[in-house]
Amino acid sequence: MATDDILIRDLALKAGQKIMLIGTPEDATAELDAQAVVAPHIQDDFDLEEGVLQELDVKDNPDFQEKLQRRIANAPIKILNPPRSGKKCLVLDIDYTIFDLNSRAERPEELARPYLHEFMTAVYEHYDLVIWSATGMKWIEVKMRELGVSTHPAYKLTAFMDHKCMVTIQTAKYGVFDCKPLPVLWAKIPEYTLENTIMLDDLRRNYAFNPQNGLVIRPYKRAHLNRSTDKELLYLKIYLQKIAALESFVTLKHKRWERFIADELQSLQ
Repeated sequence: MATDDILIRDLALKAGQKIMLIGTPEDATAELDAQAVVAPHIQDDFDLEEGVLQELDVKDNPDFQEKLQRRIANAPIKILNPPRSGKKCLVLDIDYTIFDLNSRAERPEELARPYLHEFMTAVYEHYDLVIWSATGMKWIEVKMRELGVSTHPAYKLTAFMDHKCMVTIQTAKYGVFDCKPLPVLWAKIPEYTLENTIMLDDLRRNYAFNPQNGLVIRPYKRAHLNRSTDKELLYLKIYLQKIAALESFVTLKHKRWERFIADELQSLQ
């Protein structure tokens, strides 16, 4: 995957080799610019402050609910393996959650968050693993393959979900932003519910439809500086293992996850 600063002449392409360029058509850009006059679209690195999700009243807004029903009816989910009986569901973002998107490296695995495979192997015992990224399905498949996640012998992924499963929310106060409504997943795979699902994402806004199920993970950036000190997945592994025995996650306050495993964290210091 070439970064934006790489010139085509430096890619050492072979004759007849195909490459994929990603961009936005000018007509589409003009349409988005026109919409931005009314409600500017939130940038990818912009997030909502804690407490804002409750202000949005997503569940009581008929417009948002109509969009949700359209997604449930039309959104494609790529099922890789059937859900396992009795397992809970862990939904994982990719960029800045388990992968540093913008840093440069010679090999993709250098951008993987530390303890990634140890984390996935450990939680797989209790959770089915669903990958949900705001990118396209093609890039999800590429990243998971290059990181060795989709081919790892110690765990299996249940499904991929991409930007087509997301819902756009427009508000006068916070502009326009996309989010990841878990009811889409629950409708497609009814084994997963409000009570047995937890989602890890570095952006709080992605939990607009289901704030109770979201745990805001610290973003993983500048991998070359932080790969030796970042232990977020190591600690979250302990938390997810500890709560796996609970019948329901509904009463948990995931923002206090570190307090929940304070004794374990102290022993690791």
